[in-house]
Amino acid sequence: MIKTLIKRLWLVPVVLIAWELITKAVESPYFPPPTVIVSRMYEMWFSGPLILTDEAVDNFLPSIVRLIGSWGVAVAVGVALGVAIGRAAWLADYIDPLVEFARAVPPPVMFSVFLVLFTMGTQLQVATIVFGIVWPILLNSIDGARNVDRLQIETATVFGVPASLRLFRIILPAASPKIFAGLRLSVSLALILMIVSELKGSTDGIGYLLTIASANSDMPALWGGVVVLGVLGYVFNTLFLMVERPMLTWHRGARRTA
Repeated sequence: MIKTLIKRLWLVPVVLIAWELITKAVESPYFPPPTVIVSRMYEMWFSGPLILTDEAVDNFLPSIVRLIGSWGVAVAVGVALGVAIGRAAWLADYIDPLVEFARAVPPPVMFSVFLVLFTMGTQLQVATIVFGIVWPILLNSIDGARNVDRLQIETATVFGVPASLRLFRIILPAASPKIFAGLRLSVSLALILMIVSELKGSTDGIGYLLTIASANSDMPALWGGVVVLGVLGYVFNTLFLMVERPMLTWHRGARRTA
């Protein structure tokens, strides 16, 4: 475990040392050294009685809750609709053109539309995140469901296997490699859109902190927000891989034996 971490993270201290030396040599107010950034982060967010300060709790927690909640909604909608479209050719004929049109619209553009449709705050932010991340989940679910081995489905039908059992025992397991590929893409997109949705009209969240830091020309705080986002992205991706690997072990074993 320790050796694996060293192999994966050995470049981090090298980059930090180089960053420290270069920024001190350049002395630009827009590129503070890592030591200054860490000091500012500690002062604002990590010097509380239980590590986190009130400012960190009031802003980090809402962002994480919105991120996880929006991702959960997108997963439920994307997988359910994707499998339905993938298995029903008549439904695909009607919906595919709408899907291709909607996914071509950049999510940040829809922020202005959602600003009119929803109230400022959580509804607006959740709508923005869900709209942006549902497409890789939906499209990969469609592709995975369409490519289920027809022989397995026909055999199950001949033996009278109920539709619900075919769904959970044949279709979803066979489509799961594609579905998980879409889920992994959506995790990184969710983090980006979480910040986009919080940059305007928000009263809390990490994006709100970045807006305040930018307005006050507080560059260490601004860079500190970027560092927090990078750490969150790494943590979420690691947690996702911890879930994905055991669930797709059978798939990797099948590819090795093929």
